[in-house]
Amino acid sequence: MSDRAPTAPEPALRLRGLVKRFGRTTAVAGLDLDIPAGSFYGVVGPNGAGKTTTLSMATGLLTPDAGEVRVHGVDVWATPGAAAPLLGVLPDGVQVFDRLTGAELIGYAGLLRGMTREVIAPRREDLLTALDLKAAGRTLVADYSAGMTKKIMLACALVHAPRVLVLDEPFEAVDPVSARAIRAILTGFVAAGGTVVLSSHVMALVEQMCDHVAVVAAGRVVAAGTVTDVSAGQGLEQRFVGLVGAGDRHEELTWLRPSSG
Repeated sequence: MSDRAPTAPEPALRLRGLVKRFGRTTAVAGLDLDIPAGSFYGVVGPNGAGKTTTLSMATGLLTPDAGEVRVHGVDVWATPGAAAPLLGVLPDGVQVFDRLTGAELIGYAGLLRGMTREVIAPRREDLLTALDLKAAGRTLVADYSAGMTKKIMLACALVHAPRVLVLDEPFEAVDPVSARAIRAILTGFVAAGGTVVLSSHVMALVEQMCDHVAVVAAGRVVAAGTVTDVSAGQGLEQRFVGLVGAGDRHEELTWLRPSSG
């Protein structure tokens, strides 16, 4: 019998020593994080905490000044060609090819991933139906609402069936019916063995959907683990406020009163 301890499973995403500076501002300051495979992982933090910058570096969209990212053991920056097929990414604020129709955009995303048209076609139709975009599939993305654009970009992230989905504010501007459909898709993806990483400002959503969470503040992880462990017997929102140091301070706007005139 071997005395060797069992090897810990490889994380779906492993971030080590990530640093990103914009001029004199340090957006991410040596951030470390392990995201377990098969988890539904929430990343939360106040505005300007470094969440979007971190997720952009983790998915190959933004070059880090220092640090390493591995997706299922593959170095995202040293071997991007091997890492890219493992990742499905819904970024925030990235320019969309909006002179394509929704159907064309999904097809284009599949072709970029090396998929054949024969494989893309049925997946595209499935995604348009699942995301309630069938009627808009022949409409230019330039004419989409913000919520519809969010959904078509999610479809582009899903079409190649990645192992890890990294989604920056996936429910922002999405109506409740569509949000329910997206939740079902993501929950099914995790149940099938995939990993979802999402950022959100809505603590109730993270608490409801995620099994793990990381709280990011000032470019560092200040707490990470299961939602139960991080919440520490409190609601996640209450715990979040305590961790980021906001406390109960509220500046009263004494001048903000209805005018009698």
